[in-house]
Amino acid sequence: MSSSDAQIVRQILGGDTEAFRMLVDRYHADALRYATHLLGDHAEAEDAVQDTFLRAYRYLGGYREQDQFRAWLWRILLNRCRTRASERARRPEPRDSSVITQLVDAGAVSPDTDLDRRFLQDELTQALAQLPSEQREAVVLHFANGLSYPEMSAITGTGVSALKMRVHRACDRLRALLTDVLND
Repeated sequence: MSSSDAQIVRQILGGDTEAFRMLVDRYHADALRYATHLLGDHAEAEDAVQDTFLRAYRYLGGYREQDQFRAWLWRILLNRCRTRASERARRPEPRDSSVITQLVDAGAVSPDTDLDRRFLQDELTQALAQLPSEQREAVVLHFANGLSYPEMSAITGTGVSALKMRVHRACDRLRALLTDVLND
């Protein structure tokens, strides 16, 4: 039987610093997937996740058991992603089209299943990057992480109705951005 997050936190605060590894193992993959969707860059996402776990460990004394640990951790992660995104916006880098997009556009290859999947994944990543950050956060929390609106509200501090509207608007925008890609 696995320990609850609250039990593990009590162990850590009681001096068993190695117990933190259980929380990292439990949440690392989901945190990395979420950060990658938000930031659109795997390396930056890894840095944000690592920084999140360092901050969580450092400030674990501020965690209150009445909170869900996952929501508390995701608030830290969301703030780290927001910070990285704003830092990146201040230092814009030219973004090259993916090799896959170039090959498909040039008609140099006949897409197979793997190529189609990678192409659509790249197009989705680019479409997500075009959404306002609040909409991108909401749609990724809801669909990529499978969180309910109340869970999303606990993480972001935004009301449930506002989150529903953000997801709705994000879906409308993504549908518009991807319609041409999917119809080709």
